[in-house]
Amino acid sequence: MNPLISVITPVHNSEKYISDTIISVQNQTYKNWEMILIDDCSFDNSVNIIEEFIKIDSRISLIKNDKNSGAAITRNKGITAASGEFITFIDADDIWFPKFMETSLNFCLNNNYEFVFSSYKRYDENLKPLIADFIVPEKVNYKQLLKACPIPCLTAFIDIRRIGKLYMPIMNKRQDWGLWLAILKNVDYAYGIPEPMAIYRMRKDSISRSKRKLIPYVWKIYREVEGLSVLQSSYYFMYWALNGFKKYYIKR
Repeated sequence: MNPLISVITPVHNSEKYISDTIISVQNQTYKNWEMILIDDCSFDNSVNIIEEFIKIDSRISLIKNDKNSGAAITRNKGITAASGEFITFIDADDIWFPKFMETSLNFCLNNNYEFVFSSYKRYDENLKPLIADFIVPEKVNYKQLLKACPIPCLTAFIDIRRIGKLYMPIMNKRQDWGLWLAILKNVDYAYGIPEPMAIYRMRKDSISRSKRKLIPYVWKIYREVEGLSVLQSSYYFMYWALNGFKKYYIKR
């Protein structure tokens, strides 16, 4: 069995990192993939760099947004365009280890799983270790995911044949979490691979490292996307805050 894997990458002013990301996809031991890059109106050299890769690798394609639309709409365009039997995501500054696709696919097929994700290393902008590796849990269900999101966008791996195409809620941040919640309403668990399969580049300007700035997006997930009551939302929010502190602020 040799299913096609669709790789979805939103791009916005990523000239400093995008080559590393694309090369990490090209270096995969599993070769039957397509990489769909969606440029969200970059004004740096990102598009030119991508077009040079397209010239020498027909598996890579580029979609250009007509206007700056944000990560949710941009990723959703990639989901719509994807023709693979499996979908996975990598942002334009992150890196996969060479066996990420092979390991994730085999983990799905050998265990009959629809949705898997793997651990990852957390480095700074210069690819130097910053904080401890994030080791994912063995599995997570819908209610557990409401308390914390251990599923990183850069290692989520989804069997579209069985789940179908679902889309991210339209919001500036935490849209990937919204998609994982939607999936886990349809399947019992997402299953974790303990071995780190990627590098998450923790940039100084990343909003994901500022828990205070994430609060309105988390609350929107609870109240608007999931339709929880104020009491339920407050309950899960307390868990999210505690787990977020553990995730990002406990050093080696």
